[in-house]
Amino acid sequence: MSIKVRFAPSPTGYLHVGGLRTALYNYLYAKKNDGKIILRIEDTDQSRKVEGAVENLISTFKNIGIEFDEGPSQGGDFGPYFQSQRLDIYKDYIQKLILNKSAYPCFCSSDRLTKIREKQSENKEPIKYDRHCLSLADSEINSRMNNEKYVIRLKIPNEGEVIFYDQVRGKVSIECKEIDDQVLIKTDGFPTYHFANVVDDYLMGITHVMRGEEWLPSTPKHVLLYQAFDWKLPKFIHLPLLLNPDKSKLSKRQGDVAVEDYLSKGYLSETLINFVGLLGWHPKDDREIFNLDELINEFSIKRVQKSGAVFDKEKLNWMNGQYLKEMKISTILNRVVPIFEDAGIDISDTRKFSAVVENARQRVSTLPEMIEHSIPFYSEINFIEEDKLILTSESSQKVFKVLSDKLLNSNDLQEINIKQYIKEAGIETNVKGKDLFLPIRLVLFGEKHGPDIALIISILGKKESIKRLTNFH
Repeated sequence: MSIKVRFAPSPTGYLHVGGLRTALYNYLYAKKNDGKIILRIEDTDQSRKVEGAVENLISTFKNIGIEFDEGPSQGGDFGPYFQSQRLDIYKDYIQKLILNKSAYPCFCSSDRLTKIREKQSENKEPIKYDRHCLSLADSEINSRMNNEKYVIRLKIPNEGEVIFYDQVRGKVSIECKEIDDQVLIKTDGFPTYHFANVVDDYLMGITHVMRGEEWLPSTPKHVLLYQAFDWKLPKFIHLPLLLNPDKSKLSKRQGDVAVEDYLSKGYLSETLINFVGLLGWHPKDDREIFNLDELINEFSIKRVQKSGAVFDKEKLNWMNGQYLKEMKISTILNRVVPIFEDAGIDISDTRKFSAVVENARQRVSTLPEMIEHSIPFYSEINFIEEDKLILTSESSQKVFKVLSDKLLNSNDLQEINIKQYIKEAGIETNVKGKDLFLPIRLVLFGEKHGPDIALIISILGKKESIKRLTNFH
């Protein structure tokens, strides 16, 4: 059997990290099994559509490296399917359900439906439609369909239960009496999510429906639709919820949830793929760092967990730091150029810029944090009075003078040579340990703690290092 999966978001805004996880798992499963993944925009609820959401979605996927395999051609790439462009298809299939008595028109007003729900709530009964329109005669139905607004509802069997198998949770069953006669076609003629979803999954040949756990309660309705059409069920895979550290459902109220927010804050796309890939799935061993190809090779539905997965920001920061340390310096340089330029830093000296970024990437979790560790190499340092006392002390002045002379007379500022010059300056001035190193780092870098002094001097270069040393003697 050829595997075919889909990612089917609504165009209601940004790509949620939960949506990225769903898309990623579908992508990994398809690629692992030589299958295909398609993108389908479920835009039948026009009232919730957000302008620009689809373009943003496609742009985000491009940025993180997930490509889709099928769909309308868009400049050489596969664009998404849009359900709003398939309305005629849904009209044909709803007629089939009406003809085989699996669906029926409902003319009840919203006021009547509200009263029914209120009464059921008062009586602590299940909230569901009372099937008032199910008993209407065909002649009345035909007459009213020409003159009144109506919806089309699915006729749920009166008894029995719906049974299906989820590849994460096993057997799932629910009694038919607990299921509402859901609306399939709304008064505006647009299909509901449930109806269009099932029709499209079947027509597009989707073999595995992999989606978030929140869709599990809707699955019995989808199963009944498959049965009403006498279609073969796909395999169902419901992924665990993403949780905040307090175990509440991940939401905007407790922090960023949009993929683009993380990208704009300097998290690498490679990190996000790796981090999200481990939210609800675990490899065979304790390994935590994977590139996309490695995730494809390792991925297995059998190791998708049932329980919710905690979105741990500290772990994300750690992982991003690991990627920054290991990534090719040329790749990082390309990504941080706009960040340095926005900070007003002159990066025309490519040797210095490369050395500055090489130092900064060992110390940060995100790209923008590099600025804080880089400014001392580019800006004039303003010292507080406490620091000035250290720098103007007699011992510090002697050290600065000897070290600057050695640098001036040197033709080779390799770090090993610089360390030797510092050692000799200490011997010649009889200054040791903290009294030697702290003032040098402070005068050169503006901080008492930071990079190795030899590294600071090699980055600054001879001219700037001597200038900073001689400012205080």
